[in-house]
Amino acid sequence: MSALYDTANPLLYGILKSYAKHNKENPTETERILWKFIKKSQLGEPFRRQHIIGDFIADFVCIPAHLIIEVDGGYHQLPEQQADDKERTAWLNNQGYEVLRFTNEEVLFDIDNVIMKIKDKVYETDMRKFFIYLVLSDIKPFPVPFCSL
Repeated sequence: MSALYDTANPLLYGILKSYAKHNKENPTETERILWKFIKKSQLGEPFRRQHIIGDFIADFVCIPAHLIIEVDGGYHQLPEQQADDKERTAWLNNQGYEVLRFTNEEVLFDIDNVIMKIKDKVYETDMRKFFIYLVLSDIKPFPVPFCSL
């Protein structure tokens, strides 16, 4: 397992670490609800809360799946915040992460759909890694025996 700071900007790590710690100790209601469903590898891969990536703190991240989950409150509807979110998402995408965004309302009132979308992304990534492994390891599929009736 890599160190928790491997994905962080070393120049800002100290400051971001204190913000992340504060956020982790004081989660929003929606973050608390979502965490109940994704902690302890319940979706097949481990997730971390308030994890630093570059200059940003992700609400939730699944490092093996390169998947970031963001829960957006009302202020994310403001035009300047939307511009910041778009820039942040583009930077994270360039680092190889996929970002899924959910509104507070989705987490509060449609949690089953939220979990299904996250599960689908984790599964999609697991399958992609499996096929890459097969190609790189040059494993041949087992032959299917011929059977006549």
